Amino acid sequence: IRVEPRCCSGEAGRCSLQYTSVKPLGDRVLVKTKTTEDKTAGGILLPTTAQSRPQAGEVVAVGEGRSLGSNVVEISVPVGAKVIYSKYAGTELEFNDTTHLIMKEDDIIGILDTDDVKDLKPLSDRILIKVAESEEETAGGLLLTQASKEKPSVGTVVAVGPGPLGDDGSRTPLSITPGSSVLYSKYAGSEFKGSEGEYIVLRSSDVIAVLSS
Repeated sequence: IRVEPRCCSGEAGRCSLQYTSVKPLGDRVLVKTKTTEDKTAGGILLPTTAQSRPQAGEVVAVGEGRSLGSNVVEISVPVGAKVIYSKYAGTELEFNDTTHLIMKEDDIIGILDTDDVKDLKPLSDRILIKVAESEEETAGGLLLTQASKEKPSVGTVVAVGPGPLGDDGSRTPLSITPGSSVLYSKYAGSEFKGSEGEYIVLRSSDVIAVLSS
């Protein structure tokens, strides 16, 4: 991380440093974090474990990209993009009196231009899935309480990323397509609540099977 300090006058002639710029290096990006709120303007997009740490922000600076052999692959996320990122991603710093995170591009889950997670555009090999509702009854017909319902691991694919980056800088398209019903690893991914239900974003490798009736 390259910073340019500015010296300001302080108490008893002491000099305090204030950064005038932060330039991410390599495949890192600088994200201005969204402040933690009970809900967004639309009442959605909070993680299901809300209030722990914001997972949304705006990209304010990007590095020069990733080096793959003799090729340099530019950052695919533009400055100004509204993004969702992994819960524990990045290194936190205060800059311009605002909390920022410096993280790798791969820590960004997707780009979101609205307040509803159903509109998320996943990045890399990530997949956005609308989670199926928990079954109200067991196989024997017994009604389940909310606490005893098994966490569903089945859902419908809403959107897919452009695919993983290869050694030559090209991307391999994912074989999973929007509209597919899938079975995925039970504790994988990042969960969100949207206007139409619960969603999960996970990597394609966490999808176990494509289901058909």
